[in-house]
Amino acid sequence: MNKNINSITNLKERSQILNLQDKKKLEEAVIDVNGLTKRYKDFVALDNLNLQVNKGEIFGFLGHNGAGKTTTVNILTTLLSPTEGSARICGFDIGGNSIDVRKRIGYLPENVKFYENLTAYENLSFFAKLSGIQNPKVKIFEVLDYLEFRGFENKKMGEFSKGMKQRIGIAQAIMHEPEILFLDEPTSGLDPSGVKKLREVILNLNREKHITIFMNTHLLSEVARTCSTIGILSHGSLIYKDSLENTLNKFKDETTLEDIFLNIGNRSKK
Repeated sequence: MNKNINSITNLKERSQILNLQDKKKLEEAVIDVNGLTKRYKDFVALDNLNLQVNKGEIFGFLGHNGAGKTTTVNILTTLLSPTEGSARICGFDIGGNSIDVRKRIGYLPENVKFYENLTAYENLSFFAKLSGIQNPKVKIFEVLDYLEFRGFENKKMGEFSKGMKQRIGIAQAIMHEPEILFLDEPTSGLDPSGVKKLREVILNLNREKHITIFMNTHLLSEVARTCSTIGILSHGSLIYKDSLENTLNKFKDETTLEDIFLNIGNRSKK
């Protein structure tokens, strides 16, 4: 297959290529969520969420601001405890095996924070020590090479653009070779060039490193270019989940993913 998926503009053609790639991967649920609920007094942020994400997928988690996407990721990455329900990450329960879960995941929050007065290398060295990585210097330069970021390691983080900080954020998230990478609005605040570079990084991590991607986003154009499966969250409830290919086939009368998203949202209100 010689086509570069980033150059394909037809949504259905993109989904068919992604689907062919998915068939080569094992269908194994590495994220298994059952009845996950999060309440803050009378406010229900997450309402009985049931969700499975298979090994090798790029899963796009869609929803309006305040839908509960970040709450979900914070629970799955063991940063927040659920009120009810359970979830297993790579077979480990998030409640009783948080250390085992964290060994197997990487996480890039929407607003990743670094020590601005330290260099990129010094920041990555700090995170490598926290993760207990053996031979951190070797691993740091390995990920910088992979992300095509060599030559910037001695620059201070305060001198970097948002896009450059995102790539260092991904570097810290994959240094320990996780099985799953959680991304919370990774393209937020990026210019078109930064969005394109980050998209290429995500696709390459999935194809070459075989990392399962769980991506919170509201940028539907990137979902069409990147994801193999989508889920839609509305007011804390999952209202839709299917492969991108099946979604496009179900809504043949819609011309864009934005139209499909609005159609599904309107149906859920009826």
